[in-house]
Amino acid sequence: MVIKMPKIHSGFTNEVKDILRRNGVGVVPTDTIYGISAPALSEQAVMRIYKIRERDLKKPMIILISSLADLSKFGIRPAGITRKILKDNWPAKLSVILPCPARKFFYLHRGTKALAFRMPKNAKLRDLIREVGPLVSTSVNYEGKPPAKNIGEARKYFGDRMDFYVDAGELDSAPSTLIAVKRGQISVLRQGAVELRA
Repeated sequence: MVIKMPKIHSGFTNEVKDILRRNGVGVVPTDTIYGISAPALSEQAVMRIYKIRERDLKKPMIILISSLADLSKFGIRPAGITRKILKDNWPAKLSVILPCPARKFFYLHRGTKALAFRMPKNAKLRDLIREVGPLVSTSVNYEGKPPAKNIGEARKYFGDRMDFYVDAGELDSAPSTLIAVKRGQISVLRQGAVELRA
């Protein structure tokens, strides 16, 4: 039996967008490293990533958004100091954990009642998200293995288990800075690629 490998795309083609609109799962270059991505509002697609990647079900994934308005899709409407922090610092390699207690998003927050969001610096990626909706993202590897830095490594890991691959050459950035914002207070959980603007 011949296994048909998914197509490698050189950018965010119409075919890639159509696959994501149909709740597909694929390897997407982000502003830091390659990520396994799928529509964040599709529980079925998100759970498929957990299964494919053998990811710990207790660990939420980051959600990539194109604008502050996308947060409302998750019942999050930042105001005051929190909104100012986001407006002053995004888009950037900055992931921000915000409270999200809604039970219907358990499949995303995994009981933590909070979600991590990033508005990527990469304008083409933001355009993709604007067209297909927010995307979950997790590194391209099995739990405990090194993340794939190129499509060759990604295909060695996941082969035909992905619906598509988007090739952007070698990607090996420092991880995003990770902060939590609660009641206007900032906690830096991981110092990464960017310094926070006060």
